Amino acid sequence: MKPLLRIPDIVWRVEKRREAETLDALERGEDVAERGTVILIISGMMHQLNLVGGMIWSRCDGSRTEQQIIEEMAAEFDVDLTVLADDVHEFIADLLQRGWLTHG
Repeated sequence: MKPLLRIPDIVWRVEKRREAETLDALERGEDVAERGTVILIISGMMHQLNLVGGMIWSRCDGSRTEQQIIEEMAAEFDVDLTVLADDVHEFIADLLQRGWLTHG
């Protein structure tokens, strides 16, 4: 499988302070699914990605395949590998369908 690549027209940034706060909350066992940590600006509209979505997005730099992203994230999170793989696959499929990612 080819590496995943963000569409270069999309302006984005990691909100470092929010990311740090979200990681702290995650360590305390809080639900952080709705906390945005990455901002995307696409066709003049702003979109937020949560922590996991932002981590996936950041890794779509043209150097990693979906499987490599899953393996990297599995090393960071104590989660069932099948669940993680399904979540990553679903998220990437959505971004590909939106035209925000491509296979490099």
